[in-house]
Amino acid sequence: MENTFNEIETNLKFIKEKRNQVTMIQSEGGKNRKQLLVEDVKLMDNMLTESEKRIAELEGKLKKSGLNLKSYEKRLQALTENIESQNNEIAELKKAIEDKNLNLAALNTKVETMDVDMKKQADSITYKQQVIVERTNKLNTAHVAMGTFKELKEEGILNREGGILGIGSSKAIQQNFDSKHFTELDIRQTKTIPVNAKKAVLLSEHPNSSYSLIEENGQIAYLAIKDPQEFWRISKYAVIQVK
Repeated sequence: MENTFNEIETNLKFIKEKRNQVTMIQSEGGKNRKQLLVEDVKLMDNMLTESEKRIAELEGKLKKSGLNLKSYEKRLQALTENIESQNNEIAELKKAIEDKNLNLAALNTKVETMDVDMKKQADSITYKQQVIVERTNKLNTAHVAMGTFKELKEEGILNREGGILGIGSSKAIQQNFDSKHFTELDIRQTKTIPVNAKKAVLLSEHPNSSYSLIEENGQIAYLAIKDPQEFWRISKYAVIQVK
């Protein structure tokens, strides 16, 4: 009986120490810690169940002996109270684990929802940024066509209006020309338009102060754009006739 008492007391002492460790593990968190927590609570549960059985056996032995062993009865009562207290504390631990699992599940769901929302927002932002970039590029895209009058007329860019046999006639840019005959350029990056012709005239409407035709080695080398914003303000289409 003494050995059984000692064994039960040792078990209860071990359970108490283990419960303190479990409390530390619980506060630290983590996946591996959680698994240890579950295993330790299960071990304590089993040890308490075993201790309850051993106490029941001791009570049976005391009754059968017919002896009035007050000291053993007091120890039994203390052990029973200890086990009851341990059971209550382990029940609280189980509830804490369950609550933590529920909280983790709710948190995971919330995080998943936030991830979905953030992805939608990121996609929306990306799309809007793409639209802004495309619109900005479009706003900064200009078109240039260059050639002799004959070439520009054949491409449907120019026609001749007024005058007889071309004398005193004026050249007008068609309203329904095909843009495929124009070369695209970026207003932000274009400061000059190569010409390389003996003569050149800018037929499209652009402020005179915004550009210059630069002559080098006896020919018009290029059109220099002094003020891009001003040059392209009236029209994003430039038509240069060369000879």
